[in-house]
Amino acid sequence: MSQETMQKRTLSSSAKKGMSITDILLVGVLLAAGAVLKFFVGAIFTAGMKPNFIIAMYCLAIILIRPKFLEALVIGILAGVVAQFFPGTPYINLLSELIGAAAMYLLLMIPFKLELGKISIKPIISTFIATLCSGFTFLGALYALFYAGAHVKTMPVGVFLGIIFGTALVNAIIVEVLYIPLKLALGKKVADDPV
Repeated sequence: MSQETMQKRTLSSSAKKGMSITDILLVGVLLAAGAVLKFFVGAIFTAGMKPNFIIAMYCLAIILIRPKFLEALVIGILAGVVAQFFPGTPYINLLSELIGAAAMYLLLMIPFKLELGKISIKPIISTFIATLCSGFTFLGALYALFYAGAHVKTMPVGVFLGIIFGTALVNAIIVEVLYIPLKLALGKKVADDPV
């Protein structure tokens, strides 16, 4: 036997150990951008629930950096904390953004590839559904508090539904439009993209 065949074989593991500094900075920048959008666009709405563009930004962060499940949950909680700086019902966003981030992560784990021509439409569908999950969680928690006797401001459910579906549509478009340019700007591979 030659020496080459007798050498011990070693396997190198390239498993991701956690989010890099670049990933953390990206999450911070995207959440800040979502907060700015929420502030300026949300100023148009005078009462009740307002569109939440922070959801679009954490969906975009999750789709770009592909965190582990617990990291995605932390991103959702951070998004909920950022949302606390805006007027509204306190603390409900902590739950709703946690659910939205979990939904986005799980949707990305589903092994399906949807394309329109050469463009993947998985980001638009995943973000739309994740925004709905966040919005319905917010709505459910709000009405649960209301019926439990808490002093919370509500509106007719039809108005809330319009805002939830409208926000889901806008968030989905924002993520679809920004996904490829940001991925290219970060130097990530676009060809054979698992999304």
